[in-house]
Amino acid sequence: MSGRPLIGIPACVKEVDGLPFHAVGEKYITAVSDAVGGLPWLIPALGSFYDIPDLVARMDGLLVTGSRSNVEPHHYGRTLERAESPHDPSRDATTLPLIREALAQGLPVFAICRGLQELNVALGGTLHQQVHQVEGKLDHRMVQDVPYEEAYGPRHPIAITPGGVLHRLLGQTEVQVNSLHWQAIDRLAEGLMVEAVAPDGLIEAVSVAGARGFALGVQWHPEYRATENPVSMAMFRAFAEAAEARARRRRTRPAA
Repeated sequence: MSGRPLIGIPACVKEVDGLPFHAVGEKYITAVSDAVGGLPWLIPALGSFYDIPDLVARMDGLLVTGSRSNVEPHHYGRTLERAESPHDPSRDATTLPLIREALAQGLPVFAICRGLQELNVALGGTLHQQVHQVEGKLDHRMVQDVPYEEAYGPRHPIAITPGGVLHRLLGQTEVQVNSLHWQAIDRLAEGLMVEAVAPDGLIEAVSVAGARGFALGVQWHPEYRATENPVSMAMFRAFAEAAEARARRRRTRPAA
């Protein structure tokens, strides 16, 4: 186990029987163990408790997960549009500075769904809070009252930017993806590059321009049955290679 890259996965705060629990969905944990070959390190959402630079220095990769909660709009200068929108301020307080520091240190970052939205907000972008109500946009929300296999099944194609990071990883200009989100990128943060868009023009994937390490965000959910999906595995393998390289550097770093 000591040779495996250590992949940090920030947790969400969820209420169970009236008590707060810090939790990470199993599909993200197994994506790290099975698709990345990494050691999952669950990071409680403790916000300012952490010395963020020290925390990042201990990791070989950061997987920022999806969640049923949404980034609070005050983080990107907006007011709340949907009164019942689920929020997780403790996660926001943990992931936003964690993402910024991870990029500053060159830590490999793979951001999924809410994670993509957090990446955009962390770097100064804004979000649509209810994409299905935006003129000209599709309804990207999760299909209800169907088995998970159907809910996480392909919903629409994405057009991949020729010559971009995702194009180089996949070798394709169009693939089918699932869709389970209310929120999405509105104004793209400075420093992010569009890697793919949905048929309605919604941004589906981004990379960080000039990143010191792997830094990719996607709006869909490649972690679901990742090892059965060649598109998902291409991204997770690239993330794994970057994390493994980081782990080798950490192991050979001279002691202070």
